[in-house]
Amino acid sequence: MTLNFQAIRSIYKFEMARTRRTLMQSVAAPVISTSLYFVVFGSAIGSRITSVEGVSYGAFIIPGLIMLTLLTQSVSNASFGIYFPKFVGTIYEIHSAPVSFIEIVVSYVGAAATKSVIVGLIILATARVFVAYDIAHPLWMVAFLLLTAITFSLFGFIIGIWADNFEKLQVIPLLIITPLTFLGGSFYSIHMLPSVWQKITLANPVVYLISGFRWSFYGLADVNVGISLVAIFGFLILCLIAVSWIFRTGYKLKS
Repeated sequence: MTLNFQAIRSIYKFEMARTRRTLMQSVAAPVISTSLYFVVFGSAIGSRITSVEGVSYGAFIIPGLIMLTLLTQSVSNASFGIYFPKFVGTIYEIHSAPVSFIEIVVSYVGAAATKSVIVGLIILATARVFVAYDIAHPLWMVAFLLLTAITFSLFGFIIGIWADNFEKLQVIPLLIITPLTFLGGSFYSIHMLPSVWQKITLANPVVYLISGFRWSFYGLADVNVGISLVAIFGFLILCLIAVSWIFRTGYKLKS
């Protein structure tokens, strides 16, 4: 099947243009919020926890903070991106156009992932203002960044189709994604927990994302890096299967 790159480019550019019109909300707000985390956790808690596994506490939390923003922004950007056309009714214009579901998914998910990666890189650059850090495996860092952004943008795309009001659009990012990220080792190593809680924490899928991403910075990992990659690819495949089913059945798209 030949992809309609003109259609992909048009939807992608439209979504990116919306970001430029809402820079304060799309970029400035998450960067400022994350900077406050650096100030509060890096200064207040960092003065009491000088280092974690040989890495200064301020530097240790950088991967967790970036991942926290990346997950929430990917889900929010993608879910709102597809929900808004449903809300105003323009989704039917897209359906009537000669555009396949693959092209729709690539354009919307690609735009959401691009926005999230840009915000993540800005936060990475901003972190240099607060603390010095090194990136031991820069290529793996970029790989984890892109894989996570694409995977959770797909997840957000699914949420945007499932949601039929703005409350549902926010419930999963606020009540599930954010708590799991906070409890997934963003601000601590799970090795600091009692053994029982370490085993319980391993049931949190976000642990594997943060652990792999932190390994790319400092060579430190709470779980094996290979397991982290398997977890990301596994969730990516589940999201692709779900999206394929949605378009094959027309779930919440045909009515």
